Amino acid sequence: MMRVTEPHTGEEPAVSSVSHQGFIHLGLDVSKDLIAVAVLLPDRDRATVQKIVHDEQSVRKLIGRFEDRSKLWACYEAGPTGYELYRLLGRLGVRCEVIAPSLVPRARGDRVKTDKRDARKLAGLHRAGQLTAIAVPSRSEEAIRDLCRTRGDIVGDRTRARNRLTKFLLRHSIVWCDGSNWTRKHQQWLNSLHFEDRALALTFGHYRANLELRDAQLAAVEEDLRPFCETEPFGPPAHRLGAYRGVTHMGGLGLAAEVFDWRRFPAARSFMCFTGLVPSEDSSGLHEHRGHITHAGNRHLRAQLVEAAWAYQHRPHVGSGIAARHADLPPEVVARAWNAQVRLNRRFRNLARRKNVRSVVAAAIARELAGFLWAEMNTN
Repeated sequence: MMRVTEPHTGEEPAVSSVSHQGFIHLGLDVSKDLIAVAVLLPDRDRATVQKIVHDEQSVRKLIGRFEDRSKLWACYEAGPTGYELYRLLGRLGVRCEVIAPSLVPRARGDRVKTDKRDARKLAGLHRAGQLTAIAVPSRSEEAIRDLCRTRGDIVGDRTRARNRLTKFLLRHSIVWCDGSNWTRKHQQWLNSLHFEDRALALTFGHYRANLELRDAQLAAVEEDLRPFCETEPFGPPAHRLGAYRGVTHMGGLGLAAEVFDWRRFPAARSFMCFTGLVPSEDSSGLHEHRGHITHAGNRHLRAQLVEAAWAYQHRPHVGSGIAARHADLPPEVVARAWNAQVRLNRRFRNLARRKNVRSVVAAAIARELAGFLWAEMNTN
């Protein structure tokens, strides 16, 4: 068994060993090149820390220094390095958890942050049972999720390209006033525009070409995603989620890929917290204050829900698109989707009369829509 001694410097308070007794806890602060490893032995109140290179050989060498791997329990924060370290430790027979970074307890006055301190803090909090682990997708689930996120990135790029074009036209007092932007009629209007100045004409052409490129990229990635809407593991959930207004099959696939296991949330509120759509709160005694939404959750999921929520500003209606998505679904799923549409439209109208900022209304509707979707996916 590896035993590394290090003098106590007073950086961190001693941690309680009441929870998780008998395990050797490894707190891993993972970066692109290095991993800070804090080893907290069962009979110690303070972890020892060392740094290793972030590669498979170094991790195998580290784990090989322990006699009984069944007594090891590692953790690290979810981040840009992904889940490959989690899978490697699993192959080595080491129990590992990936921790939700936004739920790690942080002292209000702590202004010092280093890799070693973070690793030691993870090991201590993990042994105390104060960390929240996230669910880790399989390789195939993660691959589909990455493709769905690619679509989201392209949609964002297309939105920025559209905004650049409209702002260019606005600078030259050319404004579309005959309905919504980006409809067929609006596209015909754009095609009719001409500029006498050669530089302006070239600028307009480049903006149009960039937008056409984004449209082509979006069409291509949606074509690649379409087969996954019909197959396991996310095909059936995508069709059920697509019954709800504002959620197409493509949107349902994205939601299913981000969540991938709806039953890990015991209640609708816990799922709403996961989306980061619940309001922050600072209440004490007789004082009660709720602020902006926490944003402490999955931002991809949150963006899709908010986008879908805007559809509920319009009166309840089953158009051709929704009717096509309802075609092969059980009647009870269709009924629940209709009830959600009626309620959320009423809520949207009522809130819009009281709130000046409509984006706040959309966030509130997105939160309630999240509850409907959770209930749908947890109904047999």
